[in-house]
Order: sequence, then C-alpha cells, then structure tokens
Amino acid sequence: MAEEKTTAINRIKSERLAVTSVVDKMNIQKLKKGMLSPITMGTVSLFLLNNVKVLRISFFLPTIVRTVYPGRTTIQQHLLTAPPYIIGTFFVLFVFIVSWRIDRGQIFLILAAPTVLIGYAVFLGTMSAQARYGAIFIKCSSAFTLGSIANANVSANVISDTSRAIAMETNVMFGNVGGLNTTWTHLATDAAGYHIRNGINIACCAVIMVIGTVMLFSMKADSKKRDRVSGPEAEEKVTGMTMQEVQDLDWKHPSFRWRP
Repeated sequence: MAEEKTTAINRIKSERLAVTSVVDKMNIQKLKKGMLSPITMGTVSLFLLNNVKVLRISFFLPTIVRTVYPGRTTIQQHLLTAPPYIIGTFFVLFVFIVSWRIDRGQIFLILAAPTVLIGYAVFLGTMSAQARYGAIFIKCSSAFTLGSIANANVSANVISDTSRAIAMETNVMFGNVGGLNTTWTHLATDAAGYHIRNGINIACCAVIMVIGTVMLFSMKADSKKRDRVSGPEAEEKVTGMTMQEVQDLDWKHPSFRWRP
C-alpha cells in the first residue's frame, strides 16, 4: 500500500512542472495565473456563449415543445421533453469518454457548436412541427457536451491545484452569466416563432466556432514556439529564481506546453 501511494505521488509530481508537494499552498500569484490564463479566458467566453443557448433548452424546453405541438395536452407536452434529454445524456457521456481516451478537449469545444447552429436554423426557417421537434434532438445531441469539456479544458492548461480551482470557478461563474442572458432575451413579444431568440443562439454558435478555432491554432503555435526555446535556454530563464517563484510561473514556465 505504501509503495502504491509513493508511486502515485511521484506520478503526480512528474506531471506538474516544478512541483515539490502533492498539495500546494494557495497564494495570489497562482490565483492570478489560473484566472488570467489565456485558455481560461477563452474557454470562459465559450462557456458563457454556450450557456446562452443551452440554458434556453434547460429552462424553456416545455415552452418550446408547446410552440411545436400547441394542440397536445400539458402531460403529453412534458412527456415529449424527455427523449431529447436522453439523447443529450448519451452524447455527453460518449464525447467525454472519447475526449478522455484521445486526451484532447479543444476540438470538441469547437465541434459542439455546428449541430446546435443547424438546430436553431431549422427553428428559424420553418414552422413544420416535425422538423422543429427533430431540430430539438439535433440541438441536444451536442448542446450539453461543451459544459462537460470546458472545466476539463481549463484544468488541463494550468499546473497547480490553486490555479486549477480558480480556473474552474471562473469558468462556472461566467457560464452562469450566460443563463441570465437566456432569461432576459426570452421575450413574450417574440412568442410563437421566437425569431430574436433563435437568431441570438445562431450568432452564439458562430462565435463559439470562431473563438474555439482561434484558440486551437494559438495553442499549437505557442507550444511550437516554446519548443524552439527548450533545454538549456529554457533553464536560463528560470536561473536565479527561488523555487517558489518558479512554481508561481505556472503556465508561463518555459517548459510548459498547452494541451489542446
């Protein structure tokens, strides 16, 4: 048991640059690094925009189904909201497992947007009940996956426990702001077609794809740049620093590489 514990501790230390203990002590520098990491800021933007459209489904799916099948009873309308969630649950688990197995997250943040965009485009373009109900399944197939990947993405792209904790908390906090936007823009005057609401959701999907793609190429480009300054050159940059100062560098450490 003691040998297994030692092996686990050594593995954790080997995965974290300049770490000498398994659990680090919190300080302001690590908090800043976690909160202000470019990947944290980028993912926060994606999660905020994602929640604008996702929480609309979570909050207002019965209302959406009512606009599709206004002649159904209340019980029937609520029963019709269940299948899309089953599809959503399946794809959340599927995407998370695939992401874990290939050790990649950023690409799934990008791919979560196009199908949702298509779903809202159907709502914007037709009043056919069958098409609109089918579009709900299209939206739910990837709408919820970004939320499961976002926290993993910000956590993977910082080093210390403190930085990871504040990065995830920042992500969740701004994601909830997206939920506020959902309630403010779901207007009774826009009822029936909800053209304003659907247009906003399409715009959010498009911006997610743009920001996510820029982040992906930026991470790869910066990692290649860091590769060119490795070995002795990288060591020179931390020469003269105390161990605490080196640890506080976090993602700015010259040996750190982004994990897209």
